[in-house]
Amino acid sequence: MEKKINLSISEGDSFFAHEISVNFNPTQFVLDFKNITPRMDPRSSDAPTLCIKHSVVLVEPYHMKKFAEFLGKRMEDYEKEFGKIERPKAVEAYEKKQKKRKIEDDDKAQIPSYFG
Repeated sequence: MEKKINLSISEGDSFFAHEISVNFNPTQFVLDFKNITPRMDPRSSDAPTLCIKHSVVLVEPYHMKKFAEFLGKRMEDYEKEFGKIERPKAVEAYEKKQKKRKIEDDDKAQIPSYFG
């Protein structure tokens, strides 16, 4: 007798990550992908608003190691096909500009780069 199975597949949303953090404990790695978008809200014009979305992936250590190997291989394949991945000139110029900026008071928190 043939059994039938119904599947429900959730594709999820596309997500652009501006930052990623990787943490771990004895049983898992935590990949935290962040999307950070500055917004200007006319109702609270005294300070900019940051919208932060997180997409977190938990991975068992063995699978994380296999994923790292797979990712390294895919990066090699990419560079063979399209050339070496280098830091964009715009990023280098921005970093040089940031080094020139000085914060007058050392007690002030540095302004995050996504504020410009």
